[in-house]
Amino acid sequence: MSDGSGWVEIVLLALLAAFIGLRLVSVLGKRTGQERPIGDSFRPSAELTAPPRRETERAVRGQIMLPPGTDRSLLPALEAVADADPGFAPDQFLAGARNAYGMILEAFWAGDLSALNSLVSDEVHGNLSAAIEARGGTSLNNRLVSVSAVNLHDANVVSQMVEVTVRFVARIAAAEGETETRDLWSFSRLAGNLDPAWVLIATDNEDDSDQMPPDLLGDDSTPSA
Repeated sequence: MSDGSGWVEIVLLALLAAFIGLRLVSVLGKRTGQERPIGDSFRPSAELTAPPRRETERAVRGQIMLPPGTDRSLLPALEAVADADPGFAPDQFLAGARNAYGMILEAFWAGDLSALNSLVSDEVHGNLSAAIEARGGTSLNNRLVSVSAVNLHDANVVSQMVEVTVRFVARIAAAEGETETRDLWSFSRLAGNLDPAWVLIATDNEDDSDQMPPDLLGDDSTPSA
């Protein structure tokens, strides 16, 4: 009787195991060969993590507004500067150039080279330093009376630099009296630079472009027109 009961228990256990196996298959399903290996569930799926591909959109430059007195033929050159340097705005640039004009002249007349360090290029700084030394380091009793016109004269993109030339018409009081000067000053800066500062890189007199403006150098031998 004990042998018979043992076989009955074995058969019952086998049936129970088969029943449990069938239940697991019905709940979990069967392997199809397409399952991800164990451990892959911890790796990010490329389909889930890759951001959607989008074409890089280039910022559209706004329309350039020409300040009063600007020759319209200069518009393409100004647009090229604005394309290279999105922060360029002609009206704001002219306002800054006007301030720089007075600051540079006054610093030069006073012989204050330290005030010119952040306003002019090394080359211009050297020229002004030589001129101050040539006059014995003395200050000039000059005064900027008025600036009657500040106009854009030229614009260029040179490699990674943008350059803009400004025409200044001003009256300057010196020991011999007042004179009117027409200066062409060129300013430059690195395109797209976060620092908005422009520096003076060249100066010319509209009536004599072969030398620096006489009023800037304090050379009384060649009067300004």
